[in-house]
Amino acid sequence: MTITPEQEAQVLRYHHVEKWRIGTIARQLNIHHYAVERVLRQEGVPGIGKTQHSIIESYLPFVRETLEKFPTLTASRLYIMCKERGYTGGPSHFRYLVGHHRPRPVAEAYLRLATLPGEQAQVDWGHFGHLEIGRARRPLMAFVMVLSWSRRIYLRFFPDAKMENFLRGHVGAFEAFCGLPRILLYDNLKSAVLERQGNAIRFHPTILDFAGHYRYEPRPVAVARGNGKGRVERAIRYIRDAFFAARSFVDLGDLNRQAEAWCLGQADDRPCPQDKTMTVREAFVQEQPRLLALPANPYVTDERVAVSVGKTPYVRFDLNDYSVPHTQVRKTLTVVADPERVRVLDGAGVVASHPRSYDKGKQVEEPAHIEKLIERKAQARAQRGMSRLTQAVPASQELLERAAERGEGIGGITSALLRLVDRYGAAEVQAAVLAALARGVPHPHAVRLALEVRRELKNQPPPVEVCMPKHVADRDAVINPHKLETYDQLTDKKGDKDE
Repeated sequence: MTITPEQEAQVLRYHHVEKWRIGTIARQLNIHHYAVERVLRQEGVPGIGKTQHSIIESYLPFVRETLEKFPTLTASRLYIMCKERGYTGGPSHFRYLVGHHRPRPVAEAYLRLATLPGEQAQVDWGHFGHLEIGRARRPLMAFVMVLSWSRRIYLRFFPDAKMENFLRGHVGAFEAFCGLPRILLYDNLKSAVLERQGNAIRFHPTILDFAGHYRYEPRPVAVARGNGKGRVERAIRYIRDAFFAARSFVDLGDLNRQAEAWCLGQADDRPCPQDKTMTVREAFVQEQPRLLALPANPYVTDERVAVSVGKTPYVRFDLNDYSVPHTQVRKTLTVVADPERVRVLDGAGVVASHPRSYDKGKQVEEPAHIEKLIERKAQARAQRGMSRLTQAVPASQELLERAAERGEGIGGITSALLRLVDRYGAAEVQAAVLAALARGVPHPHAVRLALEVRRELKNQPPPVEVCMPKHVADRDAVINPHKLETYDQLTDKKGDKDE
């Protein structure tokens, strides 16, 4: 139990001045009597903390010997072991007494590590909650690099901690520093260290290639060393308290703009821990000329992924779908992405380019891709209908050619003739088309008129299309005129009656 300095002063005054007993002090101050005993024992009050119960003294050698062999053995297990050997006391007081005899680990002292200007920087990720982007929930990760001598901070936020963003953070830091140190110190991150067995380390091959491009030495910190990368850990804590706390931002771009302004402003104006007589800004001015020069070409940090296009003209990348030309379906393409754009490549040629989306399940489309697909589908439907028509009615080929010469719509004529084929039959439509061509009228209306003439000559009922809507059937119904001879008969009967 932890007590305040005011309570410690009250315990000492009540014990020395008022002569209160330990139990009385504990009850009046509403604290545990163990806490009262601890305060008095620390002040060297005689008789406090000594073992007054002889019942355990005979077991103390066994307890000490056991704890020397097994320092982390619980007091509950020790109590059971002592009870099996004849101990008759209670468990609570036993655990309290064991606490005084348990060996304490020796606190390790660390040397303050000093580095030369331009010699070293420390790198780490910091987790700052999550971002809600549309339907996606992404981790908000902060890439932090700190120059060990001047304590200059580079800070940039990313929506994840993938290798590509890890490298982008490095490149951004090198460009911000206008150089890079000779050694970069990493924690045992999976982005940097794949495997470690003692002093045997297997670096990530991408990090080795990246370090070779920029000519620096990647170095992981020693395991369980509290002072290995304390500069970057303190920097992340400083970022949480001085920058991120209670900060509002619109999106990731806005947050990174604010972070850059903070690094060049407040973070640079703080006193340099290496030398309190100057600021971090002044220390960096001295350190910058000692940094290694940047290579002529920056390292390529684009994400590169092979994707398969299915029946629909879209590729899936990072939880979203991006459109491609319909000619690319059923192919394996390559997606190359940076933080702003997503490009789709077929070999070395770019077939699509889109702004990158960090949403989830969104379709990012180029209008031209969809319009060309719709146009292609319409042409395909027309070709299928024309093929069916010419197979059923060979004379329709000539009718369509003449209609095209007159500027008529081929698709509409094809659909109309196919409906007539379904209603009258292919043989009747063939004869009607020939009749329309003989009259020089290449139009479905002429074909329909020829069909009706042939039906009336054969004295056949009007054809009715199965499941045809009533308003369509009424529109196409043929009305036969009434014969006028019946009216003449009525006139003749009236004349006979008058006579």
